[in-house]
Amino acid sequence: MTIELTMLVWSMVLGLIHVAVAATLSTARRGLRWNAGNRDGEVAALTGAAARAARASTNFQETFPFFAAAVLAVLVAQRADAHTALGAQLYFWARLAYLPVYVVGIPYLRTVVWAVSLVGLLMVLGGLL
Repeated sequence: MTIELTMLVWSMVLGLIHVAVAATLSTARRGLRWNAGNRDGEVAALTGAAARAARASTNFQETFPFFAAAVLAVLVAQRADAHTALGAQLYFWARLAYLPVYVVGIPYLRTVVWAVSLVGLLMVLGGLL
């Protein structure tokens, strides 16, 4: 399995972790009854770590489709190389760091980590250009 495909698989796992962390913190804030129910009526606003986890999960879901498409296109086009492999690794490791950095609430570091993940995604995409 190529490095790009390996990073794609681990990024899928990471996406599920984002969802699980956000759901767990949301349930802690809103209660098990809300989570297990129909979720009708007024919803308590998420604050603190729960709100940050929800935003981190949404942010991951916004970038992941582009990463997945870029990796799959690079592999189908047989354009994978050391540059695309490094890009895929940068994307994955930065996204892995992004969740705890954002949930803890480190603002400038969060932006830097996000930028590194974007550079990684663009490196993979660059393999097609």
